[in-house]
This record gives sequence, structure tokens and C-alpha cells, in this order.
Amino acid sequence: MSPFARSTRGARTRALAVALALVVGVTACGTGDSDQDTTEDGPVNLSIFWWGAERRAELTQQALDVYAGRHPGVTFTMTWQGNTGYYDKLSSQAVGGNPPDLFQIDDNYLTEYAERDVVLDLTPYVDSGELDLSDFPSSLVQYGQIAGRTVAVAAAANTPGMVYNKTLLAELEVAEPTIGMSYEELIDWASEITALTDGEVAGTMDPSGDYKALWLWLRTQDLELYQGRRMGFSAADLTRWFALWEQARAADATPDAALIKSANSGDVTQQLVATGDAATSFMWSNQLAELQKHTSDDLGVVSYPGDPKGQWARASMYWAGYRGTRHPELVVDVIDFLVNDPQAGRILGTERGLSSNLKVRQAVQATLADEKMKDSLAFEQQMAERFGPAPVPPPPGHTKVRALLITAAESVQGGDATGQEAAGEFIRAANAALTNG
Repeated sequence: MSPFARSTRGARTRALAVALALVVGVTACGTGDSDQDTTEDGPVNLSIFWWGAERRAELTQQALDVYAGRHPGVTFTMTWQGNTGYYDKLSSQAVGGNPPDLFQIDDNYLTEYAERDVVLDLTPYVDSGELDLSDFPSSLVQYGQIAGRTVAVAAAANTPGMVYNKTLLAELEVAEPTIGMSYEELIDWASEITALTDGEVAGTMDPSGDYKALWLWLRTQDLELYQGRRMGFSAADLTRWFALWEQARAADATPDAALIKSANSGDVTQQLVATGDAATSFMWSNQLAELQKHTSDDLGVVSYPGDPKGQWARASMYWAGYRGTRHPELVVDVIDFLVNDPQAGRILGTERGLSSNLKVRQAVQATLADEKMKDSLAFEQQMAERFGPAPVPPPPGHTKVRALLITAAESVQGGDATGQEAAGEFIRAANAALTNG
């Protein structure tokens, strides 16, 4: 029997490469067809599914071509689409019992798929060394674990970053923000910028509806966003968070509610540091290069305010395997290749974020032409030394909670509710969403 026909996890060794060479078949990596489906003695075809644009598809295929070239007989059926509708399709496949062997997932859905027992338990492979995560930041490894099991591997990493307008600060002769500055210091700093520009540019975006900012603020107080399937903080805690930003509005540190709402959409083109309406935007650090495309001013990136121990190495997205795959060892080997192989890393570049493997990240850095992507990578490297432990990935219902937080924050920003009223309603609705998630 071919090693690929085994569905058990026993007798796993690093002789996989030798076993692959014994499989009869072609060496192509392409869209695949039914003639390439696995037989006991024939070629092996793995299905792989991800979301993204055409550029991601091109680079992923190039990387998989390399894998197939090293392992004659292995082909891939590749399916990809935009983010919209991706999880609807993946869910339908899971319900139908025919998910892809290997698929992309993010922390919005990872816990749900792990609890539904859809994903392959990768723990034995990590323990045996077949899936090598030794060159990952420890918190990035932790952020792929549910209930003590490794259920997914970070395809790439990113970190929350406060992007700021370096050109404006230089013109105003105002110091650039620094790692570890407090939110109170940020508000004072931002108020000065608003005053110096006669109100034309607000000092800072109001991130009270940004779940990342709230989460990191909570973690510096030994709280978490979640505690199991409940919110990990009280209405009183959230009231304090909203009060902080009411203080910022009173100090003219933030823009008006309409501008804040436009940026709350997350659309890169609407971020206030790019439109020139504010000196900062609260984003992911790997979005620096994309933001730079939308302004002639020079942009920089620094950590969100607060003790950087509140931050952790977060997966921008993961690779996960299907629990019912007929070829778990091969799925694991492909994941290991995609995240640990230097050639694969150079091909994939920063399309999904920064390489999870720190050694591969250094190899990729040498090939980068975009100066802002280099800045983003340098920032991530600098932050890696300061990261705290990773929290448990979010529970089912996280996407709904994020939307509820924006609604609550906007009701306070627009004067439709007090911070206390909005916080109380949020906690009630969020806990209900988690219970029903």
C-alpha cells in the first residue's frame, strides 16, 4: 500500500520524500482533473483552497510548482476566489463532507472549524518534528492552538501598527510617536497637531471601534477580549475605554464622527492618514506599503499605544488541513514546505503578510524592493522581541462581535448614546452572539 493511502497517524517518518518518489505519475502542478485522483498505486492529487486576488493565485501556484517538481506524482487542484463568499463555500463543503485537503482560514473562523472537528489535528506532527515550527515566534505558534492542540499553522504574520504621517510631523516640528507611549500621551500629542494645523488635520484617528486597539488596551490591564464564550471584560471596562476617547474628542485630538465612520469601514483608501484628515490610522503593520500608495506624504509605523507586551505575533491567516483527508502526512509536508522552505518563502514574498518563519523572513527581506514593506518587516522584527504570550484565538461569533463594537463606538462618537449606555448594550449583545455562535 502506498504511504498516501494511510489515513492513520502511525508510522510517520521523515522518509516522506522517499515515499513520494515511489509514487507513479507526472510532475505537474496545475488545476488537476479527475484522472489525477489518488489510487492506491497511482499519482496523488491534493485539493487546496484559498481566498485572495490574482497575484496571490499566481504566486501560490509558482510555489506549488516547486513542490511538485521535487515530488513527482504529486499534483494540486487549486481553487481560489475573493474573500466575499469564501466561508460560505467552505462551510458548504464541510457540511457536505468534501472540504479541500488543505485550505486557508483566519482567526475569525479557526475556533469554529476546530470545534466542529473539521480541521486536522497537527499536534502529533509538530511533536514529531515533521511539521517544524521551531523558527516561529512562540506566540505565533500559540495562536494556532485550540484547547492545547495545534489545529493550524500561520501562513504569514502581521502586527497591529499605528501608521503616522512623517512628512507632516517634520513640517510641524513635532516628535514622532514611540513604542510604549500611553494613550494619554497620544491624546496630548494629537491635540498639539490639531492646534498647529488650525484643525485642518486631526492628530489621531479615534480607534474606539477597533477591536484590535481595545484588545491590546485590555491586555495591558491583564484582561482579555474573550473568556471562553463570554466577553472577557465588563461594561465598566468598556465604559472606561469609551471615556478615554470622549476625553480625546474634548481635547480636539480626533476628527468628526463622519470621518471616523468612513475609516471604520477598514477600506485602505478611506484611512485618514492616507486621505490627509488625520496624522494617524490604526491598521495592520503590513498595510503600510498599501497605504503609502494613496498619499505623497511619507508614512511610518509604530506600535499601538500602551505596553508592547500586550501585543503578540498574530497570524494574518493560517493553513489548515481537512481532518478527513486521505493523505494527512502529505498535507502536513505541503504545509511545512509553504511556511519553512526558503525558496517558497521568496516566491510568496509578503503577499499574505510577513513570513512566519523568522529565518525565511530574513531571506525574503533581502529580495524586497518596496521600501515601505521593508519598513513594515523591520518594525515586525523589532516588535518580536517585545511580544507577550498569545491569547486563545477568538471563539465563534467573533465577526459579529467586531461589528457590534463598531456600532457601539459610533453611537458614542455621534452623540446618540453615552459611553455607559453603549457599553452595556454591547456586552449584552456580544455575549448573546457568542452564546449563539
